[in-house]
Amino acid sequence: MIDTMNAAIDPKRFRSVMGTFATGVAIIGTEWDGELFGATINSLTSVSLTPCMLLFCTNEGSATGAAIRKRGLFSVNILGAHQSDLSVRFTAKQKNRFEDLAVTFSADGLPLLEGAAAQMCCRVANVHKAGDHDIILGQRSEEHT
Repeated sequence: MIDTMNAAIDPKRFRSVMGTFATGVAIIGTEWDGELFGATINSLTSVSLTPCMLLFCTNEGSATGAAIRKRGLFSVNILGAHQSDLSVRFTAKQKNRFEDLAVTFSADGLPLLEGAAAQMCCRVANVHKAGDHDIILGQRSEEHT
């Protein structure tokens, strides 16, 4: 057990402590100016049922986060346990993370990873700055399974 009550927490230790919290993993994606963008997230949280809203966080300066803010639309691809390779792929410094993957597209041209446990498309409802991250609030616009 990690004792967080009596230990000083610097950013590195904070990250280590928070890394012990098990979460689901998803790939967010969008298309902007003819290019596909995608990133692995584990900060996906439901916010509201009426309307259906969720939030996730991206690093400040994230190319995917910037493309999502500009486009105003994004896809959420919730990964299954068998897709850990995709989680790693979408955190790597790879130019075209979608290359050679089985991808379909929503009516709005958003990338949907085939075989994902669940998928949905959202529009950006709001963006909030929070330290070195952006909190992106999205409202479901179209659903896929």
